[in-house]
Amino acid sequence: MFKDTVEFIKKLYPGNNIVPLHAPVFIGNEKKYLNNCIDSTYVSYVGEYVGQFEEMICKYIDIKYAVAVVNGTCALQVALEIAGVQPGDEVITQALTFVATANSISFCRAKPIFIDNDKRLLGMSADKLEEFLIHNTRVNDKNVCINLKTGKRIAACVPVHIFGHPVKIDKIVEICNKYQIPVVEDAAESLGSFYNGVHTGQFGKLGILSFNGNKTITSGGGGMIITNDGDLAKHAKYITTTAKRPHAWEYFHDQLGYNFRLTNVNAAIGCAQMEHINEFIEDKRELALIYSDFFSKKNIPFYLEPENCRSNYWLNLIFLKDREERDSFLQYTNDNGVKTRPFWVLMNKLPMYQNCQVTNLDNAQWLEDRGVNLPSSVRLKL
Repeated sequence: MFKDTVEFIKKLYPGNNIVPLHAPVFIGNEKKYLNNCIDSTYVSYVGEYVGQFEEMICKYIDIKYAVAVVNGTCALQVALEIAGVQPGDEVITQALTFVATANSISFCRAKPIFIDNDKRLLGMSADKLEEFLIHNTRVNDKNVCINLKTGKRIAACVPVHIFGHPVKIDKIVEICNKYQIPVVEDAAESLGSFYNGVHTGQFGKLGILSFNGNKTITSGGGGMIITNDGDLAKHAKYITTTAKRPHAWEYFHDQLGYNFRLTNVNAAIGCAQMEHINEFIEDKRELALIYSDFFSKKNIPFYLEPENCRSNYWLNLIFLKDREERDSFLQYTNDNGVKTRPFWVLMNKLPMYQNCQVTNLDNAQWLEDRGVNLPSSVRLKL
């Protein structure tokens, strides 16, 4: 099976001695827009492409406001901060996710609580979240959710749409609303994914996107804070631009701010990529069906989008029978020129998060032991 898989994937990506996991594809105006940036001399965050990129994202997602920043990690950090997370607070997220999710919480000097994942939906389990809140928290007379074990305020919940597949976000938001907990969606991997016809990232108070080099579209580096709340968007833009009061020449900053705004150079690439996002998504969805057909004949479970979802299939994935087979498959494919990878190590196993509160993590452990990501680059060429 391992040899057949390597040969099959190499046929999907002919001409590659080594097939990458996910490489960017540039088929449009990237060079033209970059040249425009250089000719204009506006290569930092003051430039026409930054605003244009934000507008393109708003139109595509059908959301009112987008604030472009340097990467998805910074986007999540700022989103949490303007959602009200303060030093000493706690923030709920899921055990199986990329480390940037937990790190962003820590950058706010808050502490993560790790909830089990949903085996079918991959992301946070709404049922496990509700169970945790029922048995471990109370809402006090100030409408603040308090962790009975630590006495700390639970200030936010961060569900993650991992590998581009939506979680049951409506139920998660409904549960969190009962406990006065704002939801900040980590939609870093799910640009182009929809739940019940609504794009991920706009069910909660805020959402974030990533445009890293390995994402469905890239701006080289980059992230976006998205929201339908104009006040939150204004605040996000203000503090990511060093919290400088508008003035013709004076530099006066009235609160702690960050130099996090996306550059015009990065935004130019993002604009060119967005012009082809529909083609990219369709190609990736076609690739998922090709994979599904291949692995069904091998009796290997291939992950297809959940019910009521339209996924971007950012990274395709299969499940092997156990960790031993997973590791053997990873070794063989990587040794033979096909870059595959396992899912992430659970966050509570990392040294900096070993002392965090967790629920039972049977589902997350099952996913970690068996899951493998497959090469998922867009196959469109010039």
